Amino acid sequence: MFRRRQRVPDDDPVRRAAQYRVDREIEREDAADDAAADADDPETVRTPRRVRPEDRAQYVDVVIDQAIRRGEFDDLPLAGKPIPGLTGRHDPDWWLKSVIERERLTGLGPPAMLLKAEDHGLDDRLDQELDEKVVRELLEDFNARVVDARRQLLGGPPVVTPTRDVEAEVVRWRARRAPGGRRS
Repeated sequence: MFRRRQRVPDDDPVRRAAQYRVDREIEREDAADDAAADADDPETVRTPRRVRPEDRAQYVDVVIDQAIRRGEFDDLPLAGKPIPGLTGRHDPDWWLKSVIERERLTGLGPPAMLLKAEDHGLDDRLDQELDEKVVRELLEDFNARVVDARRQLLGGPPVVTPTRDVEAEVVRWRARRAPGGRRS
């Protein structure tokens, strides 16, 4: 029942001492498991021995060093390259933003980001419509959501997306729909 570790030759006495303590702890645990299994009393409860944080840290170092020697960290993606998305500015939501972008999730995130993305594609969305009334409704709905997002204090970045002038946007929409119309 004893677990044996394959020892890696190491010239560092601190690491050898840490490995020795870890091996002794494993032997103690195995002996306690055997004693509990041999006991006829089903209510025998083994209380775990507390491990010092220093021993745990040295054990982690030993395990990581062994994994490095085995080559388990070789050929990792982005090895030797900068981590994408790190710009030097502190952004507490960097991980969440990267997941949203990588997974192409929609409807998630702060209102400022959602409205900014919608503002980018609003002209294309309007160009798909054939009825001026629907275009006006879409613009009014967009403006109402921008104003509503500015009023709410939910945290996150401020909403800087401008509202759209409905009449000016309808004129631009008509110009784009006209034969030979160009985007402005």
